[in-house]
Amino acid sequence: QVQLAESGGGLVQAGGSLRLSCAASGVRIGLSTMGWFRQAPGREREFVAALSWIGVNTPYPDSVKGRFTISRDSAKNTVYLQMNSLKPEDTAVYYCAADLVRSYSASTSKEDYDYWGQGTQVTVSS
Repeated sequence: QVQLAESGGGLVQAGGSLRLSCAASGVRIGLSTMGWFRQAPGREREFVAALSWIGVNTPYPDSVKGRFTISRDSAKNTVYLQMNSLKPEDTAVYYCAADLVRSYSASTSKEDYDYWGQGTQVTVSS
């Protein structure tokens, strides 16, 4: 049974940083594409970052480029999202997701991901 558990969310002031973690069980992150998505109230779930099973980064969307970084620790079977220079518009529930299809590059489409965590709330105050 695949389980993804996000942690590390919280309330932070604009300009601050947070590091989200996604601990995986039932799936080896080194053999899966791992992604981060977010969903703000009243909005669609949107792509934030992804890392293919061979470690190829998918280009970040302009909204987070230069501020967010995805990484993984295969020994801990955990994926991270380092978020710097946070803005109020980054406020959302952040979700970790796993795509078991091994592609060279990671998908940016939420429909391609097979498993999802419960999400962690990130709130950035101005």
